[in-house]
Amino acid sequence: MSEQITHFDATQVVAYQGEPGAYSHLACKQTFPNWKSVNCATFADALQMVEQGSAYYAMIPVENSTAGRVEEIYRELRRTQLYVVKEHFEPVNHCLMARHGMTLEQVKRIGSHPQALAQCDSNIKALGAKNLAMYDTAGAAKHIAEQEEADLAVISSELAAELYGLNILKTYFNDTQGNTTRFLVFAKQQKMPVFEAQQTYITSFMFRVRNIPAALYKAMGGFATNGINMLKLESYMVNGHFTATQFYVDVEAHFQDPAMQSALEELRFFSEEIRLLGTYYADEYRTKSK
Repeated sequence: MSEQITHFDATQVVAYQGEPGAYSHLACKQTFPNWKSVNCATFADALQMVEQGSAYYAMIPVENSTAGRVEEIYRELRRTQLYVVKEHFEPVNHCLMARHGMTLEQVKRIGSHPQALAQCDSNIKALGAKNLAMYDTAGAAKHIAEQEEADLAVISSELAAELYGLNILKTYFNDTQGNTTRFLVFAKQQKMPVFEAQQTYITSFMFRVRNIPAALYKAMGGFATNGINMLKLESYMVNGHFTATQFYVDVEAHFQDPAMQSALEELRFFSEEIRLLGTYYADEYRTKSK
């Protein structure tokens, strides 16, 4: 972890990856405004804080509407026994910023996290600037605040510009409007809401199919026949073995819904392993964005 914390109530602490001013920090402030947000060097560190009882929640980004999934999170999910208890959608306003006195015409290089660079690719090219991959958006802002580099600007948040005393050269530097990052909140204990038929829930789980022909097709068939809306299906290799594919799934259903139980029963027949990550309320952003 990049910040040492002493004498605090862990039940009011949410951990995130990145420097202060990162979009994960913004998500923490929006979701838990009265809690202490603690920054960590890596996603693994943030999750470990929860596992060790030093934080109650971890705020973790999993996908972006422009750049797609945050791939390393899926590797970390196999190593943790935490549960997903909430989702949060954070609008992303990428700002191009630099030290005071620097003009847009002087920018030759633009640094940021690879995800942010991808989300601003067209605007970067329009300036004729070169990309410089850095470990974190807020970390990029901190870097130029501490190190004077004549031709370098960075992409980060308005909060980062405020925290590190930088000048915003251009707001809404994203290539597309409506750029949004989805975060999942992880906790040590499962906090499944009581099932009510009129509510909308998301259930997240991982599974590995048996190595037989059409196993995935048959495993997923139960969700179609039971009218379960599948929102997300991600695949990734397990330990480098091409025959052991792990899948991550989000469905629009409560775990205790009878239709969901019927779908899971069919899934179990064709799977070697299933791990429930959690059932939680669907964020209101889902209905607003339809």
